[in-house]
Amino acid sequence: MRIDLAAPPFSGHLHPVLGIARLLAQDHEVRVLTMPSAMPSVSAAGLNGIPVLSGWESQLTAIINTPKAVRSNPLRMYSQLTQALEIQQHLRLELETLYENDRPDLLIADFTLIAAGHLADARGIPWWTSMPSPCVLEAGDGPPAYVGGLTPQPGLLGHVRDRLGAVSIRCFKLALGAIIQKRLRKIGVESIYRSDGSESAYSNTKILALGSPAIEFRHRWPTYVHWLPFPLYTPPLPVAPPPFVSGRRHILVTLGTHLKFAKDDVARSVRQLATELRDCEFHFSDGDVTRTGLVTEGNFTRLAFVDYQRHISRYDLVVHHGGAGIMHHTLNAGLPAVVYPVDYDQFDHAARLQYAGLAIRIGHLRELYPAVQRALSDAIMHKRCDAYAGSDREDCGSALRGEINKLQSAKGPAIES
Repeated sequence: MRIDLAAPPFSGHLHPVLGIARLLAQDHEVRVLTMPSAMPSVSAAGLNGIPVLSGWESQLTAIINTPKAVRSNPLRMYSQLTQALEIQQHLRLELETLYENDRPDLLIADFTLIAAGHLADARGIPWWTSMPSPCVLEAGDGPPAYVGGLTPQPGLLGHVRDRLGAVSIRCFKLALGAIIQKRLRKIGVESIYRSDGSESAYSNTKILALGSPAIEFRHRWPTYVHWLPFPLYTPPLPVAPPPFVSGRRHILVTLGTHLKFAKDDVARSVRQLATELRDCEFHFSDGDVTRTGLVTEGNFTRLAFVDYQRHISRYDLVVHHGGAGIMHHTLNAGLPAVVYPVDYDQFDHAARLQYAGLAIRIGHLRELYPAVQRALSDAIMHKRCDAYAGSDREDCGSALRGEINKLQSAKGPAIES
């Protein structure tokens, strides 16, 4: 089969898609569609890339790296969404040209690339959604996402709370959809929801839910949601390894590749924490491969980038923001975490980790010191993390091959496992 995968150039979205693409490339002709700045990562992964949206990178970066947290501020959300839709419109135009004479058998699109899926629909191309944050899907039971990181609450009160939260989110999306209806139609979206109630931003044929339902609060999922173990992959990058000191405990602190507005504040807090916990080495990652060098002050080091896949197992504790990528790298390494969510779905990830006893969630940097002390000494949490990392989970390649076989069965013989 010819399979295209599309993702924005940011690590949290691109790297899982590259992981999926590498697995598919063992049996199929695969192309990765992303922005020009990510082409070196695509090539380093041994994959063929098609650059899209050349000239739009600075605009997209400005949308993502907001000067303040967006959270549920309606004005910030509206501004961010309208700017993003302009880029989505240009993406659709480029894909229309590309697919006029060079169409794939399947398109797998990151959940943020709404225009890609709807263009595939218009061209009669099967498309799936890659979903690194399954908790944001609306359908099903349990606490809704995007309302501050709710955890399950038993009884009638909890049920009413969850239903009211779900209804309020749906009403908000419907209202916002009505306001931006003309912009949505330019990318091929007629309405926020389909007639069956599903969210039109995502495929209703197959959503590849990346992660494990074991830490999710929901028990019922739409039939088109199929779980894949999170594809933990980082392409080889030209960055120096972190400086590890023999015989010392090491703590990684990262806010991923976004959230630039929060990084200096967090770095200052970690630098102060390092003066109080002198028996530990603290590594703060800026998540920016374009930067060079490092800054070391005693047992505090600020680095440009830390390659999770190659180095995370050498840490004793991870302090992170609740991004999907670092969350699953930490879980896979069997490490405890302190989670400081800042924006978007990070609050929901933090809630799940804390509820499962795999992390400590904090809401303010003044809580960092006691949380780190507790996480380092909590033997029960360490055992839970080890057990989660060692639990039997399906191989991502096998699970993905099974989903491809289902699609291929109508076209020809299945692939041998």
